[in-house]
Amino acid sequence: MDAQANINGFSGTVLITKSDSVMLKRAYGLADYEWKTPNTIDTKFSLASVSKQFTAVAILQLVEKGQMSLDDKLVKYYPQFPHGDQITIQMMLTHNAGFQMDYDELYLAKTALEKDSVASYIMQKPLLFEPGSKTAYSNIGYYLLARIIEKVSHQAYATYLKLNLFDVAQMYNTGISNNDSIVARYAKTYYRKDNVLIKNPYINWNYNIGHDGVYSTVGDLYLWNKALFDSTILLNAASKKKMFTSYNDEKFGFGLLINPFYNQNHQLMAHDGGFFGAMSSFNKFTDDDIFITVLSNNQSPSYLIAYALAAIVFDKPVELPYKHVQVKIDTKVYEAYIGQYEDITILKKNEKLYYSSYDSELLPASNEQFFRSDNRHLTIEFVRNSSGIVTALKLIKAGVIAIKKKTD
Repeated sequence: MDAQANINGFSGTVLITKSDSVMLKRAYGLADYEWKTPNTIDTKFSLASVSKQFTAVAILQLVEKGQMSLDDKLVKYYPQFPHGDQITIQMMLTHNAGFQMDYDELYLAKTALEKDSVASYIMQKPLLFEPGSKTAYSNIGYYLLARIIEKVSHQAYATYLKLNLFDVAQMYNTGISNNDSIVARYAKTYYRKDNVLIKNPYINWNYNIGHDGVYSTVGDLYLWNKALFDSTILLNAASKKKMFTSYNDEKFGFGLLINPFYNQNHQLMAHDGGFFGAMSSFNKFTDDDIFITVLSNNQSPSYLIAYALAAIVFDKPVELPYKHVQVKIDTKVYEAYIGQYEDITILKKNEKLYYSSYDSELLPASNEQFFRSDNRHLTIEFVRNSSGIVTALKLIKAGVIAIKKKTD
């Protein structure tokens, strides 16, 4: 983590625990770049899509109380919603409803709309597929779930979560973002444009909830992890079983990914978030009782850092970050590199090498080693056999090494 801060400029906080023992709890970088105010372990960060699990728990609480059902149709709450009689609450929780990804053109605009007007706007977006037939990650579904929580509970979304989730878990440094309140120790957020950090754009938090909107600290997220996984103060056992079940090929449970591909071969329940400069990662290795969370306010890739930290915890070799230096090489060697390496495609165009698409150029650090121009946390090294033929590539993602065999 020192190298992530010193070499890659990580700004944020990190917490790693095993059972009740703290392995690492530390803050890095700045909460305010203009005033040079450092982050502390109590700094509050926007959680982006890590917020979804809180919405899911609130829905399940209302189901437990008998106030709604996972089989309820969307039309029950929005009678005019197209295909609302085919979309269930559960489909919205598991990203199977067919909604488009987002409506960020609304919450990035300084437009004053009522809640019903936002819903009416969303209704105009055609579905991507017949509800229940496929999977597509969607912020729209979770925004609508937040509004349904309000309709069923007769409380504002922020109020319901405070009283029934945050206060119950003793998360007193957690809340819902808005455009008016002054929140102590809340980190300002910055994102990269043309490789320079700039201030985040205006976000209308009135519309950006359910899928986003929660702010918290690593300490409070530890309390949440204990309340959610290790007790029944938030949900009963039956509700937790529903939440922690994978319902599709994308591994979606309710507000969490269940044993996703980056699980280090250990049982994992997780979710990452990212919106402009806010980057978050929440990871619970349930069988090992290991909790890892990484929060950033300067677009540092928390999900990759958490992935590398998990590898270290499980005694896997991890390379430390280092500064990449581009060198000039004879591009004739590129011809031997193009091709398919399992799920990775190496392309060539105009004497340049690309990773999977022409948007990601590979820059040479040597004749065999390259780093991505758009993601310096990912490097590759081409591997030759004793005859000098390229047979594989070594993929190094945030320092974690994987070998991808050439398949064509």
